[in-house]
This record gives sequence, C-alpha cells and structure tokens, in this order.
Amino acid sequence: MAPTDRDARLIPGGGLPEGHRAGARESRRASLAIFLAGVAVFAMLYEPQALLPELTRAFGVSPVASTLAISVSTAGLALGLLVLGPLSDRRGRTAIVHAGLVVSAALAVAVPLSPSWEFLLVVRALQGVALAGLPAVGVAYLREELHPSISGRAIGLFIGGNAIGGLTGRLLGGLLVDVGGWRTACAAIAVLGVACTVAVRLLLPPSRRFVPVPRGAPLLRQLSQAVTDPVLLGIYGLAALLMGSFVAVYNAATFRLEGPYGLPTSLASLVFLSYLLGSGASPAAGWLAGRSSPRVVVPVSVAVMGAGLALTLAASLGLFVAGVAVVTVGFFAAHGVASGWVATRAALGGRPVGQAASLYSFWYYAGSSVGGTVAGRAWDAGGWPAVVLLTGSMTAGALVLTLVLGRTRSLAAD
Repeated sequence: MAPTDRDARLIPGGGLPEGHRAGARESRRASLAIFLAGVAVFAMLYEPQALLPELTRAFGVSPVASTLAISVSTAGLALGLLVLGPLSDRRGRTAIVHAGLVVSAALAVAVPLSPSWEFLLVVRALQGVALAGLPAVGVAYLREELHPSISGRAIGLFIGGNAIGGLTGRLLGGLLVDVGGWRTACAAIAVLGVACTVAVRLLLPPSRRFVPVPRGAPLLRQLSQAVTDPVLLGIYGLAALLMGSFVAVYNAATFRLEGPYGLPTSLASLVFLSYLLGSGASPAAGWLAGRSSPRVVVPVSVAVMGAGLALTLAASLGLFVAGVAVVTVGFFAAHGVASGWVATRAALGGRPVGQAASLYSFWYYAGSSVGGTVAGRAWDAGGWPAVVLLTGSMTAGALVLTLVLGRTRSLAAD
C-alpha cells in the first residue's frame, strides 16, 4: 500500500524530518511535479482566452458573454478553494492534487464535445472546481516539504509553471484554431492535461512534514482565523486587484488585436508569448526579494504594471504588444513574491497555512472572474481607453496596498 501523507511524516523517535535540501532527488521531483501540475492547471483554465472571438462566432454570443467561458471556471475555482484549502489542512496535500488533476483532465476531454453554449459553460464551471486542487495546496506543500533555503525558489518555479501553462493553453489554442476550429484547439489542451496528470502521479513525493489540524477544530473557526488578520486581508485584496487587472488586459487584448489591428487568431495569439517573460520574472523577483526586501520588490513590480498599461495606449501595434509584455513582467514579479507572504504571515500567527493560502487564491480568482467579465463591458463601452482606465484604477489600488503592507515587519523580513 502506498504511504499516506500522515504515514510518510512519521519517523522513529518522533518529530518531523528535515525538509528536502537543494540537490536531493526528492526536492527535484517535488519541484518538477508541482511545475508540471501548474502547467496543466493553467493551460486548461485559460485555454478559451485566445479563442474568445472564435467562440462569439461559433455560438452566436456577444463579446461580453464569451468571457464567461473563462469567468465561470475561475469562479468555480475560487469556490472550490474554500473547501479544498481547509480540507488539505486535515487530510493532506498530495491526494487533493492528484484527484483535482484527474477530474479536471477528464472534463477537459468533454469541452471540445460541447453541443451547446450552455453545456460548455457547465463543464467549464465544474472544471474550475476541480482545478482548485493545485492552487489550494501547491504553495503550502512546497513550504512544508522543502528546506527553507530552497522553498522560495521552488515557489517561484511553481509560479513560472503557472505562466508557462497559461502561455501553452492560449498559444496552442490560438495556433490550432485556424487549423481545425476551437474544438481541435481544446482537444489538444485536453491531451496535454492528461499527459501532465500522469507525470505528476509518477513524480510527486508523498508529504513527510504535514501535520494535520485537529479534527475537532471547526472549519468556521479555521476560516475566522484567516480573515481576522488585517494583514492577511490586505494580501487577499492585493491578489484580487492584481489578477483582475491582468486578466482584463488579456481578455480585451484579443478583441483589439483581431478588431482594430485586423490580425487572424493565430497571429493575435502570439501576444501570449509575453508569458515567457512572466515565467522568468517570478523567480527573478523572488531572488531580488531575498537579496534586498519584498517591500521594495513588490511595489516596484506593480509600478511596472502601470507603466505597461500606459504604453498600450499607443496606436502602434509594436508598442501595444510591448506594453502587454511589460504588464506581464510586472504582474508575475509582484504575484510571485506576494504569494509567499501568505504562508509566512499565517505561520507567524499560528493560523492554518492551507486555509490562508486557499483564501489568497480565492480572492485571486475572484478578481479574475470579475475583472475578466468587466473588461468585456469596458471594451463594448469605450474600446481600449476604457479598458486601460479600468485596469489602471485596479493597479493603482494594488500599489497603495503594497506600500501599506510593506510597513508590516514580518512581511518585510520574508
């Protein structure tokens, strides 16, 4: 019988084993498995983003309605986090990762078979709930199982995997839609999801350092512990504002590239290559935060997002794409460091780390659902300038929050 999370953490003489250090086989396997899980989750989550104009034509829906293909999934994911976060604090991390990937990959196979718009939205909503497994526990697992000297880098790699997954889903979908339509594009992402699910099953080491929250502790009490800390609340607000602005930019960008600039979907999807910059920005920001201070790196990264938004107002296609790339770098740099703040703050106050991390992700994806949908309305109302006004306001709010959070001693020392 395979060891469970609880069995794997026990060692002779009691106590917990040391976290896996750099160079150890288990640390490499854990980092690679979580990286691949991130690729799968975010490829499946955001696969429709490059296909939004195609979906409007295929199902006869408006641009605003087409964004629901993404928003229902991120909303389902956000709701799933409220359950899976506290559940992981009781039952362990790895089983939730495996189950979530299996179910979401199976639903990914159903997406290209959708006979109607309503069926597609239902499948995407259920898939979002299943995809919550990884965001609910990924950071907590790496913090627990890896030595503190390498956990920050591993989390940065995890965020980088998220970026590459988002790129893969959007880029592969955009390139294949001109070959065989949106169904062919979604089928290719389903194959990728199944392959990564199998790889994670073979690679991910069981937990050795997981300590379950006592079963007698009510879930509502755990939740209250994670929402009564004003610093954690500030971090959750930061997550919502950053992700809402970021998704709004990319949702509306697909319509601008195919509309005013007249690009076919296959060429318009190349803008998502900016995610390659984001995959490198996250670990780089983590390294800079370790060398200097997160209270400097995070607000500077948010300011970079704002500069990129301003650049997208230029009429030139080249400057528009460059601005989107700058926004991407700033977003992943800020998110990569801020996501580590949650576990640090929760552990410092003796709060369940899984619950705190899942709430961060809940607000992160709630921001995605709201920002992504509102972006469609802004585009219909006033084109790209209205989108920049919306996203710029959210980015400015995020900048204010980072400056306030930077004054918190425990986060500044992370």
